[in-house]
Amino acid sequence: MAQETPLSFDQIPGTYVFDGRRSRMGYPLNKMSAALNSPAERQAFQSDPEAFMERFGLTEEQREAVRTRDWLSMIKHGGNIYFAYKIGVMDGLTVQQVLAAMTGTSAEEFKEMMSNGGRQPNG
Repeated sequence: MAQETPLSFDQIPGTYVFDGRRSRMGYPLNKMSAALNSPAERQAFQSDPEAFMERFGLTEEQREAVRTRDWLSMIKHGGNIYFAYKIGVMDGLTVQQVLAAMTGTSAEEFKEMMSNGGRQPNG
């Protein structure tokens, strides 16, 4: 595979833009997460998450992100937040809780930050 040139938005701290490059990288993770729409697939994931991740061909980095529920790492490795959140739902989390974890804040701190205009571009 040809090496891809870093893009200008790769320099924004803590930000991983979901572009075509990340979409290709994250296809296995996003396909696995989309499968969680099915009750049978949710049961399979809960019963044996390692076998479930193997079935979809996740990379080791993606598997570790799922194991540790490292939401930002899932995004870094091509996860789309809408699909990654399906894993959060299985853990009983709200969107606010998942996004707070990505920013290293509590859900209440995240809510306050968003109420005050959101995160500053410099991180």
